[in-house]
Amino acid sequence: METTDVTDLYREFGDERLPPGQRETAEFPVLSKSGTPSWDSDTWEFTVTGAVDEELSFSWDEFRDLPSVTQRQDFHCVTGWSKFDCEFTGVPFPELAERAGVHDDAVHVMFSALDDYTTDLPLEDCLRDEVLFAYEFDGEPLPEDHGGPLRVVTPHKYAYKGAKWVDGVEFLTESERGYWERRGYSRTANPWEEERYS
Repeated sequence: METTDVTDLYREFGDERLPPGQRETAEFPVLSKSGTPSWDSDTWEFTVTGAVDEELSFSWDEFRDLPSVTQRQDFHCVTGWSKFDCEFTGVPFPELAERAGVHDDAVHVMFSALDDYTTDLPLEDCLRDEVLFAYEFDGEPLPEDHGGPLRVVTPHKYAYKGAKWVDGVEFLTESERGYWERRGYSRTANPWEEERYS
């Protein structure tokens, strides 16, 4: 599969590829709120619900059969590190939105995960081809401690907006706060504006 390089998206937000207050690392640290949840490929289910024409449900095999892309992205953690040139393979957010038929009054998105984590973003921040439901990292299945089988990647936001172990997305007509957002983290999470906390 051809890899699309989207590492220049920073030009929309700032002059430097490395956002202010970040340090580049070759490592890929593991951070989560409560450890790595278990999952079973036979019972795993991904759902699309809320303000849509058709609510959707996918098994693991069905999700893997959706159209996918491979992108080279940068990854920015709110704790101050950035990892450049990550290759993620997965399903672009707009692919799922189009299949579900998002209502005109939908304005917000809530992501849910196997560990009961949630995170929210305005719909317009999600409807980008760079927002992926990723199941491969650097050509290999996404490691479970990094969110495998499936995580969201949001290269234009701090990475807490990219739910690990994601298992659902809900389209909302009013904004709601996710797990860290309820605990004082920024709802917008723009790394180039250092929007770490609200």
